[in-house]
Amino acid sequence: MSEYLFPPAPPAALPVSGQEARFPVNRIFCVGRNYAAHAAEMGAEVDRDAPFYFLKSAHAVRQSGATLPYPPGTRDLHHEIELVVAIGAPAFRLAPARAMDAVWGYGVGLDMTRRDLQARAKDKRQPWDLAKDFEGAAVFSALTPARDFTPAAQPIHLRVNGTMRQQAGVAEMVWSIPELIADLSRYYHLGPGDLVMTGTPAGVGPVQPGDRLAGGVEGLEPVELTIGPAQ
Repeated sequence: MSEYLFPPAPPAALPVSGQEARFPVNRIFCVGRNYAAHAAEMGAEVDRDAPFYFLKSAHAVRQSGATLPYPPGTRDLHHEIELVVAIGAPAFRLAPARAMDAVWGYGVGLDMTRRDLQARAKDKRQPWDLAKDFEGAAVFSALTPARDFTPAAQPIHLRVNGTMRQQAGVAEMVWSIPELIADLSRYYHLGPGDLVMTGTPAGVGPVQPGDRLAGGVEGLEPVELTIGPAQ
């Protein structure tokens, strides 16, 4: 039996709608600029040649209903609501026509972003890790099995303190779910436990301590988050 110098961190896992079993989280792949209107509001253009990605670590995972302390190192924390795809089977070099075979289910997520750090990284052509990958930066609803949900033109939205901030339809994504899975499988051996955050619509903006966020995709469990005091 292996011995550790200190106890390993417990695995990140998400609840599943209607089940006691939980979904263990492995990697979190995030799609950038997958809604044209959001790309425009950020002063960027959609790359029509191929999607692009950044990753979040499992330590970023929080469940819906959590309180997230306003994170250190930023004065401009932003919300981004997203449809999430949960992978449940090995996927490597798949064609788009076969990509959905790898999908286990779906959820709703919040990609929390230290926007000032992201802007600084962009200016210096540096990675986005400090902006995107921190404790509590990935907040997820309970997951819904694929047999109970088919992504089509469902509305996606986010309210902050009851005021609508983001509102669109998931059909507005530039790159479809099969295209994203097929493309990622060119570079990674995707497998059970991987999550794909499929991008955010326009309307992203700042949040402050005390704010309450509530968002969803029609047909899926909602995601909720409270912003706590600064650390």
